[in-house]
Amino acid sequence: MADAMDVVAKAATVKTGVRDVKPVAKGLAEILADTYRLIFKTHAYHWNVEGPMFFSVHNLTEMQYEDMFKAADAVAERIRALGQLAPMRMADIMKASVIADLPDQPSAQMMVEDLAKDHEKIATRLHAVVELAEDHKDPVTADLLTGRSAFHEKAAWMLRATAK
Repeated sequence: MADAMDVVAKAATVKTGVRDVKPVAKGLAEILADTYRLIFKTHAYHWNVEGPMFFSVHNLTEMQYEDMFKAADAVAERIRALGQLAPMRMADIMKASVIADLPDQPSAQMMVEDLAKDHEKIATRLHAVVELAEDHKDPVTADLLTGRSAFHEKAAWMLRATAK
């Protein structure tokens, strides 16, 4: 009998009516990668923002990264519920994400504008994965990601409004 600590997670077949879970799980993994990249960027901007916009940007980014951190767990758990493995390597997160870093230290204005663009990128990607989930008869994933898209669309709007 194997030691309890020797167990290695592996993909499993799940029969819930979802057609071909692998593409859906891949889409979820990409959303998870984007979420983690944006959590870090949002948190870094939260720490480093200065100037007259400090208080509002500091508080807004805190609300956003806290929400995204909780969401990351829900997305990863959905991948596991589909019988697939969630990403385990930072290199895989970096490779799968459409979120990129700015080359230089940004101003508060640039931080806000950059985050707004990133939320829009994720919302766009979420719409595609919702459609994929629906095509694969996966209403649970579609529902989860529709809610996430609403969050990112609202976050982008709030950041754009702050940037004006």
